[in-house]
Amino acid sequence: MLNLTGSEKDGKKKMKFERTGDWKRFLKGFCVMIGILLAATVVCFLFQQLGFSEENMIIVYILGVLIIAIITVNRGWSVLSSLLSVLLFNFLFTEPVFTFSAYGSGYPMTFIIVFIAAMIVSNLAIQIRRQGHRAEQMALRTRILLETNQMLQKAKDAEEMMEETARHLMRMMGKTVVYYLASDGTLMEPKFCMAESDVTEKEVYLQPEERTIAQWVFENRKRAGTGTEIYPEAHCLYLAIRNEDTVYGVIGIALEEMKMDVYEQNLILSILGECAMALEKECYNRKREEALAQAKNEQLRANLLRSISHDLRTPLTSISGNAGILLNRASALGAEKQKQLYQDIYDDSMWLINLVENLLSVTRLEDGTMNLNLQIELVDEVIEEAMKHISRDHSEYELIFTPSEELLLAKMDSRLIIQVIINIVDNALKYTPKGSVIKVHAEKKENMIAISIADNGPGIANNAKKKIFDMFYTADSQIADSRRGMGLGLFLCKSIIQAHGGKLLVEDNVPHGTIFTFTLQAEEVTLNE
Repeated sequence: MLNLTGSEKDGKKKMKFERTGDWKRFLKGFCVMIGILLAATVVCFLFQQLGFSEENMIIVYILGVLIIAIITVNRGWSVLSSLLSVLLFNFLFTEPVFTFSAYGSGYPMTFIIVFIAAMIVSNLAIQIRRQGHRAEQMALRTRILLETNQMLQKAKDAEEMMEETARHLMRMMGKTVVYYLASDGTLMEPKFCMAESDVTEKEVYLQPEERTIAQWVFENRKRAGTGTEIYPEAHCLYLAIRNEDTVYGVIGIALEEMKMDVYEQNLILSILGECAMALEKECYNRKREEALAQAKNEQLRANLLRSISHDLRTPLTSISGNAGILLNRASALGAEKQKQLYQDIYDDSMWLINLVENLLSVTRLEDGTMNLNLQIELVDEVIEEAMKHISRDHSEYELIFTPSEELLLAKMDSRLIIQVIINIVDNALKYTPKGSVIKVHAEKKENMIAISIADNGPGIANNAKKKIFDMFYTADSQIADSRRGMGLGLFLCKSIIQAHGGKLLVEDNVPHGTIFTFTLQAEEVTLNE
């Protein structure tokens, strides 16, 4: 007795079902042919009673053959119906009737011509229908590829492209799809698009054997798995998503014992080709962005080095020179002169501290390591703390802070907001003449807190307002001291405020001067009595 394994039994059942389907198609074609020939014969009998000529009857049979060719799309039924049409016409409507002989000497040639005409008509009908079927397939393929292309263009990254491709194949084939994305020359962990009709557990597709086959496909750039000669025992057919040079991933379709026709295979390969092109474009764009970012960082480093070499030289020379004078000639200097030199050293060192702090903050912003420590803070207290740390000598300026009439609370990183206020006030002290008035004020506007820093200096030209927040931009001013700014302060301020979800704006202070205003998210505190 022969014992069959599960897969062999399934194969036997499938062969049985295929034979059953063939018999159904055969019976359908046979019934269609017999029915149409019978209908044509009835019509010919009707034509005979009405006195129509034999040529009309021949046309009826040819029309019947044409209809059979259109419905069955099988050359065998067309040939058989052509032969039967000639025999029926000869047997039923040619003298002597009910025999296959004919009195007329020209009838055999007529029968041959009718048979050839019926054959030609049936072949033309079959070709036209097949061409229509191919055109329909091409239109469907074009539509599917267009949808795939649009879907891939909307995807944000390579992983989403692979997921969308797998989902598209799953909907089209009705089968579970497993996909592996390649990263740095290795396959990542598999992911799934499970078909609703699939009752198989995911663990089946996670077996080491399946992963081995996917790895083989990735390394050899060839298909493998079920339906192929390589690892035919696999649950999936594995295909590489690749171009000529690179394999971007592997797709596995859980076909099991299902066989695909040539059209389905070409359609799947076309979809995978679209996916490979999209992944190639995504890889190219990512490398281009990385190159641009690297070039930008290199430019930033070059600008920083160039600016540092200029901007650090003056204060360091001043500090070392004043310190040298104090070391060598302190006794010869009066108390007032010594105090002035100490003050200059202090001012230069504070300027350097502020410069280094800005450099560090810009570096953290550029590499994304600046983390906000957001807390609900009292706005007036933050402003007062910032005013205490103004590094420039403002004794000859009128610096006014007007506390708000109501309790203003905002969500902020107080350390960074203090740095913003210091930078803007220092900027006002630098670019306004001595004796100028600088006012700091905070107020609530809807759900935001607006902090304004206004001066009555010469103002900022309209063409410069668009550039003052750019990195390394410095406005030309004869009033500024010898320490040229690096153009980092306002750029840093805007970056910090944007990280807080606010805006930093500049406008004219009528009749003259400038107002810098930045906003923060207002907060409310409920007091429980």
